[in-house]
Amino acid sequence: MLLMIRAIIIDDEKHCIERLSDLLKENFANQVHLMESFNTVEDGIKAIEKLRPDLVFLDVQIHNKTGFDLLRHFDKIFFRVIFTTAFDKYAVQAFRFSAADYLLKPVDPEELKQAVGKLSLGTGTNTVSDTVLHLLNNIRETQIASKKIGIPVITGLVFIQVSEIIRCQSDINYTTFFLKDKQKLLVAKTLKEYEEILNDYHFFRVHNSHLINLAYIKSYHKGKGGSVTMTDGSEIEISTRRKDDFLKKMAEL
Repeated sequence: MLLMIRAIIIDDEKHCIERLSDLLKENFANQVHLMESFNTVEDGIKAIEKLRPDLVFLDVQIHNKTGFDLLRHFDKIFFRVIFTTAFDKYAVQAFRFSAADYLLKPVDPEELKQAVGKLSLGTGTNTVSDTVLHLLNNIRETQIASKKIGIPVITGLVFIQVSEIIRCQSDINYTTFFLKDKQKLLVAKTLKEYEEILNDYHFFRVHNSHLINLAYIKSYHKGKGGSVTMTDGSEIEISTRRKDDFLKKMAEL
């Protein structure tokens, strides 16, 4: 006898909840028990902790938050996740590369059948956690690759992709951007301002004067603080007090 899959829906659009609920009743009445639905990340987290569902149908964009914010709340993912999303093809690629299940809105009945049909509740929670962790990393990389930043120069604004920045160098109240195409941009803003902006995009301030993109490190050289050689050939000193945090950051990549 097959065990019923205990499921919840977390989505901020009422019509999407109703459509998915109807499709589940029509196609999986004897297989999926829909316990309840929730329309905020906060309520979704509480419900998961209280109800301990086997499966969560999780919307990607929930008001001003995301389904990824919800997942990051949990140290270990003990439930299966099927994402419901209106994301573009580039973000959907992250789902595919991570082997994560997703449904594009509006949900197609056949696609729902395939997603639910291949669920295996016998899959270990470690595997589920690994899949979600891989997905979160891929989503992050997708966001980094497409993220643009406006740089105020003398003639106006220059928009560049964050992934094109190799490093930033401080000169008191000015910052020089060194780009992948060997271009340099001088900006009348402090390095600290850009450190706050770029901190979430694999950038690390290794020295009072240097903020580097960790993706462009060619080699690390040991020493009191040590130094790194970047792909543009520059050698950047690492301050002694930042060395441990730098090595820890590198280990997380």
